Amino acid sequence: MKIIGFSIEEILAKRPFEIPKAGITTDIVFTNIDKAKLDVLKEEECLKGSFKFSVVYKDASNKESKDNNEIALSGSILLMVTKEESKEFIKLWKSKQIPKDKIIPIYNYILKKCSVKALQLEEELNLQPHIPFPKLTPQNTQTN
Repeated sequence: MKIIGFSIEEILAKRPFEIPKAGITTDIVFTNIDKAKLDVLKEEECLKGSFKFSVVYKDASNKESKDNNEIALSGSILLMVTKEESKEFIKLWKSKQIPKDKIIPIYNYILKKCSVKALQLEEELNLQPHIPFPKLTPQNTQTN
């Protein structure tokens, strides 16, 4: 399996509420996996996976609150797979599953691509980043 394409097709970013202490959750959900036609592939097949990447900010001090801020990116990823892999994907997708040995590289790719875009949107909306940044700390100098 190789990832041969990626696109973001819809972006939602909203910050209607001021949330002083936010609990942040990040999620990736696949909404569909289907065969795609790509003329350049001879022996392999192409699968298109549609997904939604979301970062939700909920009030950590008020768990009952329905108010939240959100960033959501919907898009698709193209996979070049063998005929056997294609059959496995389609068979498992009937029960809304993805092959366990393929899911981690796909999720990592989506996380990498979408997290960069989400960080840009968080900066624009003045939201807390969903991933921690490295921090510099002063070094203690010892004199003898």
